[in-house]
Amino acid sequence: TSMSITRLHSGPRMSQGVIHGDTVYLAGQVAQNTRGQSVTAQTEDVLAAIDSLLSEAGTDKSKLLSATIWLTDMRTFAEMNAVWDAWIDPQNPPARA
Repeated sequence: TSMSITRLHSGPRMSQGVIHGDTVYLAGQVAQNTRGQSVTAQTEDVLAAIDSLLSEAGTDKSKLLSATIWLTDMRTFAEMNAVWDAWIDPQNPPARA
């Protein structure tokens, strides 16, 4: 049996999201509206983009399986974590790197 594939916001190089069966894959998200601002603002921007893509795919952050976070400066780790901790579903945290 063949499962359908739905691509969200596709361009010539990649899609921002791909839905395959019951699994949603998201492309890496970067701050679009807050470049050059604080890590707090950039993290809020990225997480809002993730919320939007997940909603469009018919799901939400409570069903996240895994997250990978890249920081340019580890000195901002606590600042990023403060935003993450306020955003994440504490009953359903994903694996994270």
